[in-house]
Amino acid sequence: MPAQPTFDLVLFGATGDLAMRKLLPALFQRFVAKQFDDVSRVIGVSNMDYGREQFATLVEESVRRSVGGELDAQAWIRFAAQLDYVKVDARVDDDFVTLKRQLQGRGDAVRVFFLSTSPLLFVSICTGLAKHDLVTPKSRVVLEKPLGHDVASAQLINQQVAAVFSEEQIYRIDHYLGKETVQNLMALRFGNALFEPLWRRGQIRNVQITVAEEIGVEGRAQFYDQTGALRDMVQNHLLQLLCILAMEPPASSKPDDMRDEKLKILRALRPLAGKDVIERTVRGQYKAGAISGKPVIGYLEETGVPAGSTTETFVALKVEIDSWRWSGVPFYLRTGKRLQDQLAEIVVTFEDVPHVIFDSPSMERARNRLVMRLQPDEDITLTLLAKTPGEGMRLKPVNLGLDLSTKQQKNLDAYERLLMDVVKGNLTLFMRRDELDAAWRWIDPIRESWLQYDEPPKTYTAGSWGPAASSALISRDGLGWHDEL
Repeated sequence: MPAQPTFDLVLFGATGDLAMRKLLPALFQRFVAKQFDDVSRVIGVSNMDYGREQFATLVEESVRRSVGGELDAQAWIRFAAQLDYVKVDARVDDDFVTLKRQLQGRGDAVRVFFLSTSPLLFVSICTGLAKHDLVTPKSRVVLEKPLGHDVASAQLINQQVAAVFSEEQIYRIDHYLGKETVQNLMALRFGNALFEPLWRRGQIRNVQITVAEEIGVEGRAQFYDQTGALRDMVQNHLLQLLCILAMEPPASSKPDDMRDEKLKILRALRPLAGKDVIERTVRGQYKAGAISGKPVIGYLEETGVPAGSTTETFVALKVEIDSWRWSGVPFYLRTGKRLQDQLAEIVVTFEDVPHVIFDSPSMERARNRLVMRLQPDEDITLTLLAKTPGEGMRLKPVNLGLDLSTKQQKNLDAYERLLMDVVKGNLTLFMRRDELDAAWRWIDPIRESWLQYDEPPKTYTAGSWGPAASSALISRDGLGWHDEL
């Protein structure tokens, strides 16, 4: 792969969990793939009183854990030479002077400010950068979720960041859109004629999107209890997957053409409010159970969770899109913590043949399905019916698979792809301001209706697939979740 333009990537929150676990290992992998030139730099920034060598040692430890094997010593030495560190407290104006000295004389390089911090610091950081003339025409800022907790707070953050950076310089990141399977979903839809006649009402019976986690709140109770599954996962990850799946073919692969079509889907989502929310959504909260045979505590026993908290750790929704292509096709979204498996997948179930002439399995198992799995492995499977060996014409389901994890060329981690897209200036896989606004406008009435009807979350045992009400939600339409079939 060709090297990217010379860049300085300034990583705020560089000693935090996301930076150490995902971002810095991703940058190392891109360095090994020769996507850095010799003068590009990664500058860690946090309020910890570290020196450059101490920071490099922490990064080396995190990269070793990520690689899961022996680290190439020569590659690490070269990468470490491009690391630097600056102590900056975003609330202390003078601290930005040190950062300015580090960046002096580098105005011609692409300058990426990645804000892997609390959103409460976004405005302070951007204001400090502007005040000290650190924002150049080649600067970009990457904003990690959550961007606000409702439409008003999101708009305020966007307004304040927009006072420093133009919209073309703002990269609102959702790492799910960098996954190989999502890229292949776009390739399947817009690079082949095969699926287009089938990608519509009358041909598709239903769509399911599941993002399930085995982990609990993992030391993030203070953040999570103020957020919940609806805002933490549905507002961004699941709605973005829904948009990619359902959007119309864009005029081109240009960023705004793609994002225009996603915005149309968000605006076409049928609003959920009032009693519709009670009928079409399920809230859940995990109680004590077992994951992989090991006992785990319930959400209310997690350290830092307030007594009697009603924050949801599970959400299931029935969603409809009011458009010619999708009218009447139900979309079922589901996400939660402490579920039976670590799983992220999209399941498209096609309509039955109009007249069955062969012996076949039960219709639910016999339906044609396209299953796109995003984690733990990335693969795409198309289920068809074929004849069983022997006499007669009895059919059975068979799978045609595209295994994206066993190719000779290693798949890019989502953050590897997205970080390099920022350096290249490619906005396609990043949310535009009006997309974020539309997503919050759809989400807010759901939360307000939960509060209005004082609907507490239904408990579910850790290690299950969520509350029984989730299965009831989909079974009312004569369907079942894919993992239950």
